[in-house]
Amino acid sequence: MTGLRGYWSRFIALRLIRLTILLPVVTVVAFTLLSLSPIDPVRAYVGDRMHRVGPEQQALIAEKWGLDQPPMDRFGTWVVNLAEGDFGQSMIFSRPVADVLADRVAASLALMALAWVVAGALGYGLGLLAGAFEGSVLDRVIRAYAFILVSTPIFWAAILLLVVFSVQLGWAPFCCAGPPGVPEAAVTVTERLRHLILPAVTLSLLGVGQITLHTRDKVREVMASDYATLAFAQGLGRLAVALRHASRNAALPAVTIQFAHFGELFGGSVLAESVFAYPGLGQATVLAGTRGDAPLLLGVALFAAVFVFVGNTIADILYRVLDPRQRMSSGDLAS
Repeated sequence: MTGLRGYWSRFIALRLIRLTILLPVVTVVAFTLLSLSPIDPVRAYVGDRMHRVGPEQQALIAEKWGLDQPPMDRFGTWVVNLAEGDFGQSMIFSRPVADVLADRVAASLALMALAWVVAGALGYGLGLLAGAFEGSVLDRVIRAYAFILVSTPIFWAAILLLVVFSVQLGWAPFCCAGPPGVPEAAVTVTERLRHLILPAVTLSLLGVGQITLHTRDKVREVMASDYATLAFAQGLGRLAVALRHASRNAALPAVTIQFAHFGELFGGSVLAESVFAYPGLGQATVLAGTRGDAPLLLGVALFAAVFVFVGNTIADILYRVLDPRQRMSSGDLAS
């Protein structure tokens, strides 16, 4: 027990050290890329009214948002304010970045959580069936479906689903997190779910293919084992053997992949939210990048880094819990 506690203590400490290194690197890279961008934040802020705004007014706008300072000074000011808990003020929304993130994160987490659950359940179920009936028509159909999903760009899938289910069939709303023109407080839970389903299904396509293929391979290995052969000799069918003997072994790669693709999940939400005009963090990321809103973009970058880091850490922990051999092979666990 002492060795086990020591292992996990070192594991968590090492992860925290990596996080403290990761966050400054992410913010520096994000700010550097935005500073090198050809986007003029003042022009993006004014928009179509640029021809009506004179040089004096442009200078006042730049001074208001600190754009008249050198990039290093602006970044240093942001870091000092961040140390005091202030993420800055968003140019786009004219609100504190912390408030914008709080509103947008809630919407995006609902979208990503639903997509995450759908991807895990569907991918695991399809992989289990394909592995249980290897070589059958069902297996070939599921594999073809998985390969198509893996190779399909998420934005193209989003546009296709939008055209089919919203434009042609009229089964799903065109956009937003609620009916346009209806105050957010008046939107019912049913309406929110109705607007959430199509973006969530689109986003879930990112993980279904990978989980399906990895689960299938693991189930195939189990179905070819000696104890599976013994189960067949006792009269059990292929599906029964897969459920009884292969489902638990196949859960290990499925669970680890499920948590490890947090980064793809967040990146896919940026594209999906843009296509469906869903007011989440992904849409805010696009707006911040295309309009030069440095405080908002840096806030989103920090959240994204923590989000992906937590997902990868959970995946590593589960992998070591479900398979103790990983702890032993690392050499960190005392005997």
